[in-house]
Formats: sequence, structure tokens, C-alpha cells
Amino acid sequence: MLDALRAYFHHKLPLTETQFATLAGLLTPRQLAKGEVLGRQGEPARFGAFVVRGCLRSYVTDARQKEHILQFAPENWWIADQHSLRHHAPALFTIEALEDSEVLLFGAGLYGQLLALGPGFQAFFYELLQNSLVAMQRRLIGVLSAPAEARYQEFQQLYPTLARRLPQRHIAAYLGITPESLSRLRAGRG
Repeated sequence: MLDALRAYFHHKLPLTETQFATLAGLLTPRQLAKGEVLGRQGEPARFGAFVVRGCLRSYVTDARQKEHILQFAPENWWIADQHSLRHHAPALFTIEALEDSEVLLFGAGLYGQLLALGPGFQAFFYELLQNSLVAMQRRLIGVLSAPAEARYQEFQQLYPTLARRLPQRHIAAYLGITPESLSRLRAGRG
């Protein structure tokens, strides 16, 4: 699992062997079975994850027990309820494995410990947070104002391999439409 992390950082932030060893020591390899929950909405988050293989999702369940998917995390993506992890507050959403997955778990102290390793980590995390913020802003604007077809096209650009890997109901929940509407979109009957 650490080879995938090494390859990820090779393209993002070249690390010395000492830095990589320190990073690896802060992560816990874990296998997640399909359907396994890493963190549950309403309970304090204990971990975030870097996805080595597989796919996780974050979602909220509303008062009518309807699921709303916030994010998918396929290979080489990070996923965490940052607020809950840092403040030991109830999690805003659930994180679940959609496929059998291999992940590297991290706890609340990861960022502070890595920042001590050098200024490169600060720039890396700043870029990671900026990218996450921009993605969430684009997603929010899309959900509020874009037609379903535009949201589906954006989904395909953001997650090019997931349309073939995930059940239609999960993609529809991410897009905020019914599975039947998604079928019509895919068939070109919009």
C-alpha cells in the first residue's frame, strides 16, 4: 500500500526517505469490505483515509432517511470529516466503502505532525484544501443551479472511471436525481 502513497507524493511533493518514513509511520493500512463504514454521521470521527484501491463515499442521511452523496473518493483521493476529526465533534456525514478497498488511515494529528517536517508540506496541504474548497463550491453551485445533464457531465469529468464502477443509485444520489432520470440521461433522452 505504501508504494501507491510513494507514487502519489512523487508527483505532488518529492519526499526524502526520512520524510516518507515519518509519513508512513503516521498512517495505518487497513482493508475495508464493501459496505463497511469508516465513520458514521452524528458520531465523532476517529479517522480520515487516503484511498489506495477501491472507492469510498461520504453522504448525509436526511430526516426522511434519504441519502445525499457529497463526495466519492476513488484511488489517490483523501476523505475525512475534517471538522469532526479536529474538534471531536459529531460527524456531519458518514464515510462508507462502496467497493472492497485498501486505505491508509490517519488521525487528527496528521497535518500538524507533517507540517513540522518542512515547508513543502504546508504548501501541499494548502493546495489540497484549496482544491477541495473549489470542488465543493463548484458542486454546490451545480446542485443549486445546473441542469441534471450538466451535473452528470461534470461528474464524468471529475470521476472518469466511476460511471462504470458504481451502482446507478449512488451516482443518482450524488447528482440529486432519481435513478430513472439518470437512465434517461445516459440514453440521451435527457
